[in-house]
Amino acid sequence: MAKITISCKALAVSPLKVSQPVGASLAFLGLAQTMPLEHGARGCTSFNKLFFMRHFREPIPLQTTAMDHVATVLGADLNIIEALLTVAKKNHPEIVGLITTGLSETQGVDIDGVLRRFRDTYPEHADMAVVPVNATDTLGCLESGFALAVEAIVEHLIPKTSHPGRRPRQVNVLVPSMLTPADIEAIKEWIVAFGLTPLVIPDIGDSLDGHLIEAGYATLTYGGTPRSELVRAGESAATLVIGPSLQRAADLLHERTGVPDYRFDGLMGIADCDAFVAALSAISGRPVPPTIERQRAQFQDAMVDCHFYLGNIPVAIAADPDLLGMLGRFLTDMGARVVAAVAPTNTPGLAALPVDDVVVGDLEDMENLARRRAARLLITNSHGAEAAARLDLPHLRAGYPLYDSIGGHAQTWVGYRGSRLILFAIANLLLAQRREVAPYRSIFWQDTPRATEIASAAAPCIV
Repeated sequence: MAKITISCKALAVSPLKVSQPVGASLAFLGLAQTMPLEHGARGCTSFNKLFFMRHFREPIPLQTTAMDHVATVLGADLNIIEALLTVAKKNHPEIVGLITTGLSETQGVDIDGVLRRFRDTYPEHADMAVVPVNATDTLGCLESGFALAVEAIVEHLIPKTSHPGRRPRQVNVLVPSMLTPADIEAIKEWIVAFGLTPLVIPDIGDSLDGHLIEAGYATLTYGGTPRSELVRAGESAATLVIGPSLQRAADLLHERTGVPDYRFDGLMGIADCDAFVAALSAISGRPVPPTIERQRAQFQDAMVDCHFYLGNIPVAIAADPDLLGMLGRFLTDMGARVVAAVAPTNTPGLAALPVDDVVVGDLEDMENLARRRAARLLITNSHGAEAAARLDLPHLRAGYPLYDSIGGHAQTWVGYRGSRLILFAIANLLLAQRREVAPYRSIFWQDTPRATEIASAAAPCIV
């Protein structure tokens, strides 16, 4: 059991935390024909949109209710109604994710009450689904905001049914914020290899993977899980739940549909991947495909190749709890030592990490721990680049945001293949940092005839 230490600093010196509204908006970006709508100030939403654009390098559909100082004091209910009406008329979305922020939560908005007023006033837009999410900036992080949005999606878009297994080849997949679009694409290919059809909730692998469309540009999400498919989630044979942060969403989905579920803390390393493969084999009734077995053998060979580079290497990690846990278990299994583990918020799963202690703090805490405990590698988002430079350590970028490299969202981390790629990436970073040792020269070597001959041959010619 890891000891949890809460940083007692009066402020975040080098922030690690990303706010809940950002995470909630990210979840809605994984639904088709959707517009996330943040109830807050214009500047907050502009920043969040820029955050996503720098990370994914894609146009991002995101709107705001544009609360100003007057609306903040006197009430901003009309801002919500006007914003919903404007989005409905101009964009015609199938789904609107209505997300509160720290400003509107501090004001005390009744988001459900305002939504009922909108429905009563404009019944002609009844076919537009609106999913409200209470996601204040003052609590949690990107991961918890994403989880809150997934819970809301399950509650408002997946009806109560009692027909599990009606679609025997379909499986629901609840995915967390720690997975990249490439990860989700790899998971879908993994499931299809067993003859199953994945219903990913939400599917940013289909909407934020960086593909071009014939129209060139769209004001709504162009990809993701369609609303028409979400209503059939209760007919699936099983639900695959990835990440501890989605436990409540999984409980709610099981309660509403009765679909049995399989839960996984992560999908990196032999143990995690073997458990996922066993579940797919049990659900499908099929043996493990030869391609999957070959990928497993390739990963095992990579473990042998990289063992001498990762063995007993001290590593510092700073990330949201789900990603911190998955990376911590993976590195420990590979023989490394996690000497510094930092998370932005405290969650029940942190105590189960295979480390001595976990600090709930910021990137400054990670830097201080890495320096004090002689870490050899830093793993965190792009904000950790300066700390890595000061410590003169290699930096593996992971999490949100990744703004100083191209293709971070296209990196595969999960599965046998993804684990193998990450293992090679870590080994190469450590190999590049290795300090070369000068060859030993005996003190008697200088006086030998052979040494004089070599020195003469190496001397430059003077004309």
